[in-house]
Amino acid sequence: MVLRRGARWAAGAMAAVCMVLLTGPSAPSGGAPLAGLLPFDAAEEVVPDRVGTWNICNPCGGSGHNFGRATEIARYAPQVIGLQEACVRDVEQIRTYLEEVYGLVYRVEYGTVLRNWNRCGGLPWRPGGFGQAILSAAPMTDRESVEYPDGGSEDRGYLAVTTLVGGRPVRVFNTHLAQRRQGEVRAGQVAVLAAEVARHDRAIVLGDFNAVPHAPELGPMWALAPDTDPGCRPSSAGAEAACTATTDWNSKFDYVFLRGITARTHRVRPSPYSDHHVLHTDLNRAGSSLTSPPHDST
Repeated sequence: MVLRRGARWAAGAMAAVCMVLLTGPSAPSGGAPLAGLLPFDAAEEVVPDRVGTWNICNPCGGSGHNFGRATEIARYAPQVIGLQEACVRDVEQIRTYLEEVYGLVYRVEYGTVLRNWNRCGGLPWRPGGFGQAILSAAPMTDRESVEYPDGGSEDRGYLAVTTLVGGRPVRVFNTHLAQRRQGEVRAGQVAVLAAEVARHDRAIVLGDFNAVPHAPELGPMWALAPDTDPGCRPSSAGAEAACTATTDWNSKFDYVFLRGITARTHRVRPSPYSDHHVLHTDLNRAGSSLTSPPHDST
């Protein structure tokens, strides 16, 4: 085990240096390669029952941020992770680093809701795609990308796929709701999303909901599925104190709602590469204990 970890650490360091030498300006610069050296307790390979969600922040940083984002994902190596505020070009670069530096191979599906030169670069007449992305170690089928009828101040939507988590098929949703102070718009978006989630006995709903747990617009989601944070419930405004913050401004906006599935762990980690934290959870497999999951927010 120690040899495997050491070999991966050395291989990652060498690959990062090689990518800087070979790919030039598009590769991470400055101290970025050192950020690719994963800690000793990092996952060695994709964890089959682990799912995550992360608003990777856009616009935030330069091309070097994509190497850092890949490093954050590789640290936890979830089977599935939903990304919000994701530009197609950024996600492709993140996938390249995950495979070539860390040996983690992910498939990807996109839920592009707009094409925006300011957000995602590209030529003015050919701007980059912006929206949601789902990375999965297993194949994905039945992709569905839906734009909400009212996006609020910016187009918003959800992306859904069927894939394997913990060896079993499950419907996975990834969404990003309207910005803060647009509660009525989010209520309409949640109604659309919840109606689709309700059609599935087993579903995982990932995303940045831009709302605290007791916000009334989240009611339909709470009625369908609990969030993986074991101390976080929507009963009252005071209940938010028991919720682990998922943003730099100490609010919980990011969720992993589970329908027909239970969680074993819940972890939130701040990241220097986004104003949202990385949230990931390990799920109970069929036949395992349904006791309350441990809570780790450090």
